[in-house]
Amino acid sequence: MPRSTPVRLLFVCMGNICRSPAAEAVFLHKAAARGLADHFEVDSAGTGDWHVGERADRRSRAEGERRGYALTRLGRQVNANDWDVFDYIIGMDEDNRRNLLRMGAPRERLHLLCDWHPLPTAREVPDPYYGGDDGFARMYDLIETACNQLLDALCTEHGLPH
Repeated sequence: MPRSTPVRLLFVCMGNICRSPAAEAVFLHKAAARGLADHFEVDSAGTGDWHVGERADRRSRAEGERRGYALTRLGRQVNANDWDVFDYIIGMDEDNRRNLLRMGAPRERLHLLCDWHPLPTAREVPDPYYGGDDGFARMYDLIETACNQLLDALCTEHGLPH
């Protein structure tokens, strides 16, 4: 039987301006394309507070727009209330995972996005912030593939249509 409340996902990176807002936008877009948007509540946050209230990085927005995604939410920092709100807290890399654990995130709800990536060599979504545009293209490639698999897995787990 399908779940009566939405499945809640929080995507997390360091500053919430590159990877996590991209993952949020990609996942929402893919869920909507399958007619499943009402079954999910999705947000993103950063472990740090450097970019609270800022738009996503212009390079992340540009690559996202090129692929059909809108990154509209302003940056925010993860907080202890998130542990009670979200069913899945999904970090982009091991540094995020360690930071989230130090901040008190419940281990049983904490995952890495690439846990759903089919290639065993894809363990993390690298931070493209200090690199060029090609890093953002690679970031989206990893996020798109992992989000497809994540959506499939959540549909199976929660009895939602594929």
